[in-house]
Amino acid sequence: MMFGNDRNQLRRYYIDVWHKAQHDQPLEPLERIVADTIQLHPEYQSILSDPDKALGREYLPESGESNPFMHMGMHIAIHEQLNTNRPTGIRDIYQRLCARHGDAHEAEHRMMECLAEMIWQAQRQGTAPDESLYLKRLEQLAG
Repeated sequence: MMFGNDRNQLRRYYIDVWHKAQHDQPLEPLERIVADTIQLHPEYQSILSDPDKALGREYLPESGESNPFMHMGMHIAIHEQLNTNRPTGIRDIYQRLCARHGDAHEAEHRMMECLAEMIWQAQRQGTAPDESLYLKRLEQLAG
């Protein structure tokens, strides 16, 4: 994770990156990835434009809310997996999912479901994430 367990530090990073992107300031490579992810999610942009709202808000699944920071973080995690092809073979699966769904963003959303499941299972069992199970689930999605 970019900032360990400091939620507000992570949120502040997203806010700062979005501000820089909106003002055409130079971005570091990771900042470019974050800005591109934010650009793909116009529904989150107003939150990032209001630091008080972004920093203090709780997103509770039982209220039917999804956490925009978690959602964007999952996109960034998938992006990093694709850049490094780790777990091995994920790039090929991603290409097949893109072809199947006709949209890279939709393919990432499908992959995120598998990633979230893998993380949840690891937390529940107190183990490291199981990359082989993750790849198996992705393979099933890709057909």
